[in-house]
Amino acid sequence: MATTRRADMFIDLRDDPRENGPTVGDERTTLVEALRTARLTLELKCSGLDAEAMARRAVEPSTMSLLGLVRHLAEIERGTFRTMMAGQDVPRLFCSETDRDGDFDGAVADPRVVAEAWDAWRAEVDFATRFVAEAPSLDITGDDPLNQHGSGGGQLSLRDVLVGMIWEYGRHMGHADLLRERVDGRIGQ
Repeated sequence: MATTRRADMFIDLRDDPRENGPTVGDERTTLVEALRTARLTLELKCSGLDAEAMARRAVEPSTMSLLGLVRHLAEIERGTFRTMMAGQDVPRLFCSETDRDGDFDGAVADPRVVAEAWDAWRAEVDFATRFVAEAPSLDITGDDPLNQHGSGGGQLSLRDVLVGMIWEYGRHMGHADLLRERVDGRIGQ
């Protein structure tokens, strides 16, 4: 059995849902699979936690929490795929002009807040997944006039957007690793 060990915690690597996707494919298949596994990692890092643990700011003085990360990544998914790529005029989910850190500030230990965050994140991931699947090519572009997505203030191809989203999740999964370990000692998946 392939396992990893830390103290008395065993993780059976055969149970990892990230290991079931395609390993050979074209550019779109590769990028979509990398983003799928990054998204699954967020879910795995948060699995089994109650509202208090999800909202715990476990790496002081940072205001970051696992719940805040879910809310933040829902905002990023929405802003990237709905607003920039699809051109939809939709409001932000948790942040505003007066509370730019609303994704983290509003991440409180309330089961309804946790459920709302997961519902919002899943809705944005579903939209993004459909958008990418239906896109005629990775060369389509979205406009980022205010450089909110690292374009330098211009157009971004869907290819660049996918790479950027993979990078965004990768960066935050390092945060999630530290937060989860501080919450209950869990590492790995």
